[in-house]
Amino acid sequence: MRFTLATLPAENDRENEDFAAAAPGAAVVLDGAGVGGAETGCTHGVAWFSGTLGSLLLRSITAHPAQPLVDCLADSIGLVRSLHEDSCDLAYRASPTSTVVAARIGGGVLEYLVLGDSSLLLADQDGRTTVVTDRRLDEVGKRLRGPVDQLPTGSPEHTAALAGYRDALTGLRNRPGGFWIAGPDPRAAEHSLTGAVPLDSLASVTLLSDGATRLVDRFELADWQEVLSVLDSSGPDELIRCVREAEAGDPEGRRWPRGKARDDATALHWALD
Repeated sequence: MRFTLATLPAENDRENEDFAAAAPGAAVVLDGAGVGGAETGCTHGVAWFSGTLGSLLLRSITAHPAQPLVDCLADSIGLVRSLHEDSCDLAYRASPTSTVVAARIGGGVLEYLVLGDSSLLLADQDGRTTVVTDRRLDEVGKRLRGPVDQLPTGSPEHTAALAGYRDALTGLRNRPGGFWIAGPDPRAAEHSLTGAVPLDSLASVTLLSDGATRLVDRFELADWQEVLSVLDSSGPDELIRCVREAEAGDPEGRRWPRGKARDDATALHWALD
């Protein structure tokens, strides 16, 4: 088994709010989120939240191989909460959150968990791909972001519309009819997408933040089969380079309307053969 990893912040002078880590038989990728331009109520920040949660989750899924991934995530969210609930306002509506992708090998299967809009790419021994993505945030976003997509990314008008969109989106976070993401409440873990795949059917597993999947699901410049080919031949660095090249060619979001011209991007590719 072999892991290859690449991660880049949206901008060189900004903190990377993605987190990725691997251990023998396990891997996690998290994409931290706050509300752009708003206080979080947390003195530690979004990157601290995603990094702390990711570290605790990886420890939990490796230390307790018989415990379901959902329970491991719920326990880890509870531990993070205990670390800063006395110093931070976790009831604040913009409190830090994070997507979660986790995978673990055990008992001849690969177990997985996906919460939020990050993705898991499974490749079988014949090179066919299956993608697991939590689309609930996308579905909510489509109902709300029309005015945002009509404006040039980064313009004052876009910034104002984006702030309103994010405020509305936050009101639907971790609620029925909205979307689910890891935050202060361990019960969000119960809404994760989970499954198990026979290990001997798989050639590779890739965990991706949504900044790395843009080439497929936002820009439509590649399909998942082509992404797998890039990962297998050139690795995650080349995938993220392709994403950055596309972003640079459309800085105002006129071809591909989006909230951020560039986003933190992370890809962790796990070759199983």
